[in-house]
Amino acid sequence: MDTSELLDNMEESMMKSEEAMKVDFSAIRTGKASPALVENILVDYYGSKTRIKDIAGINTPEARLITIQPWDQSAVKSIEKAITESNIGISPVSDGRIIRLPIPPLTQERRVALTKQVKSRAEDARVSMRNIRRDANDAAKKAQKNSELTEDELKTLLEDIQKMTDSYIAGVDKLAAEKEKELLSF
Repeated sequence: MDTSELLDNMEESMMKSEEAMKVDFSAIRTGKASPALVENILVDYYGSKTRIKDIAGINTPEARLITIQPWDQSAVKSIEKAITESNIGISPVSDGRIIRLPIPPLTQERRVALTKQVKSRAEDARVSMRNIRRDANDAAKKAQKNSELTEDELKTLLEDIQKMTDSYIAGVDKLAAEKEKELLSF
């Protein structure tokens, strides 16, 4: 068994988990307009689920306004419906060609609710990383059982796995704290 390959695979999985969390955080609104807020909302477009960013141009001409201009004008109603059903807390305004999303300032209750979302998503990322650690530990113990690793090599590998896990979980905690601070600042 190649221990460096095991650690590389583990790190790659943890990086993917952290990136997924970052993408989810970018979709949590902070009172400022951001295309990430709507770009991954799925729209029923000619019978298939399609992301808004794949069927329309998304812009932020002002700090508190997102505009969505579908390339196919027949998609306007579908996009409006998808945004309304997406639970992002913004009502679309359409003139038949362009959909405008005015971003209202966040109330204190909404800020608290969003920080709970951030905490929940961060905990999901931590759980994912602990599962990755468990799988790596199991693989290492199996290799030791199959006489591919000595006791000392196993002990060293398990310590390396734990250090990497601790490092990534600290990164998740830092990102979550930054997002919470961003949400709670006025």
